[in-house]
Amino acid sequence: MVLTEDDKTHVKTLWGHVHNHAEEIAADALTRMFLAHPTSKTYFAHFDFSPNSANIKAHGKKVANALNQAVNHLDDIGGTLSKLSDLHAQQLRVDPVNFGFLRHCLEVSIAANLHDHLKASLIVSLDKFLEEVCKVLVSKYR
Repeated sequence: MVLTEDDKTHVKTLWGHVHNHAEEIAADALTRMFLAHPTSKTYFAHFDFSPNSANIKAHGKKVANALNQAVNHLDDIGGTLSKLSDLHAQQLRVDPVNFGFLRHCLEVSIAANLHDHLKASLIVSLDKFLEEVCKVLVSKYR
């Protein structure tokens, strides 16, 4: 899915609101993912899965940082997230289905936390952006 110039503008607009809460939103999304998709916990055997645990917050910060980088480089998401894709595919060997789980949970967490800022056009663009991020993250599996 190609991000149009309008999509890029919408993502940047929405991310302007997300940015100040990105770590909390990402941690909330991880908590939702671990609850809704318990098999995703396999890769985090050492984690305390309690909401707001130090482990969840720390990994939420990593997710938020990666998404912030992707938003800052919308014209080169592939290059921006290439090393992260390598890490997940080659070293961590994360099942690619988990990126889709996290994507959905991120959308839910953003909607739950920033519903006042959401319009249909922003949601569609956010969905396209997160789909592009997922495509990049699974690209090294092929």
